[in-house]
This record gives sequence, C-alpha cells and structure tokens, in this order.
Amino acid sequence: MKSHLRYIGGSSDDVLERVQTMLENGELEERLSQRYPISNTITSDKALYDVVLELKNRYMKSSPPIARVLFDKKISVDHHALGLHSTHSRVQGRKLKSKSEIRIADRLKNTPEPLFRSVVIHELAHLKEKGHDKSFYQLCVYMEPDYYQLELDLRLYLVLEDYNKSSA
Repeated sequence: MKSHLRYIGGSSDDVLERVQTMLENGELEERLSQRYPISNTITSDKALYDVVLELKNRYMKSSPPIARVLFDKKISVDHHALGLHSTHSRVQGRKLKSKSEIRIADRLKNTPEPLFRSVVIHELAHLKEKGHDKSFYQLCVYMEPDYYQLELDLRLYLVLEDYNKSSA
C-alpha cells in the first residue's frame, strides 16, 4: 500500500484503487474543493477555545469544565492522532478536583472548517465517552449529523495532502 493511502488503510482494495485513480486524475482534489470551498478560520488557541466552549455549552452542558484548549505542534498523524483529550485529577482538601484539556494537531489549521470541527467534536465527545463504542459515535452524530461523512472526507483530505507533498 502506498504511504499516502495509510489514512484509509482499512478499506478494500477496490476503494484504495479508486482513490489512487482519483488522485492521479485530480478528481479527489476537485471533489473536496467543491464540497469544502472555504478554508478554516480558526487558527489561534483563543478561537479554538471559543469553538470548543460553544459546542460544549450547546450539546454537553453537564460535562465537566474544560481548563485548556490549544493547538499542539507535537501531535502527529504518524502517532495515530489528530487530537488528544486528557483529564487531570488532584485532591484539594477533601475535594477531588479535575481539569479537562483538549489538544488539536497544529496541522489542522489549514483544513476546511467542517473537517476541522469533526476532530473537535471527536475530542469533545471523549469528555463523556472514553472509548470508541456505539454511545461515543451516537454522541458525535448528535453534535454533528454528518459526522461519518466528515470523518471520511477528512481522511481523504489527508490522503490528498500527503499525495501532493510526495508528488512535489
């Protein structure tokens, strides 16, 4: 399998061949640019925090507060991550205090906003659902009805990005 196809590596051979053909003919780039013509405007940690907080307040009011939200240059697709979530707990007096944190790969600043938001939604859903089970994906779809399509398109966008880098 060609390295740029690693984001869709679990797909059938037919799908891999079709995507490779679309790449070579420029069809994938055309389709994605038609579907997502506007690039991401969320490029600062403050803007990212505002987006996450707005989504949390709209869909997950009862979940614990989020202490930090930021772009992280260390997160890499090579490590199978586009975003990370973590919760840190500590005892303060007789109370257990916890802080949640979401980090999004710096690389995503250049992706179209709907694709970027799918990663934000994914990480936000982990505040409530730790695993990737049925209830986790139901929460993702609750927050973004087109979640599955956006996840697929993000994978294809990353394939296209790597293909263009290797072809340059």
